[in-house]
Amino acid sequence: MTMPQQRRARGSLVDTTRAVLWGFLGVRRQADYQQDIARLHPLHVMAVGVLMAFLFVAGLIFLVNWVVA
Repeated sequence: MTMPQQRRARGSLVDTTRAVLWGFLGVRRQADYQQDIARLHPLHVMAVGVLMAFLFVAGLIFLVNWVVA
């Protein structure tokens, strides 16, 4: 007997970005973390995380160049 597959609710781009930003801060409630695990796709989280890290480094480089100039 096979069990019907449960449909996972997909998280949106905003939900993924919010989860990654909270991860950058290192502050997250356990209940919200568990909800993110159930809802968000790991590849989307990694892609947004790499993009946000790139934007953070680019922002720091821009800030340093602006201050030095």
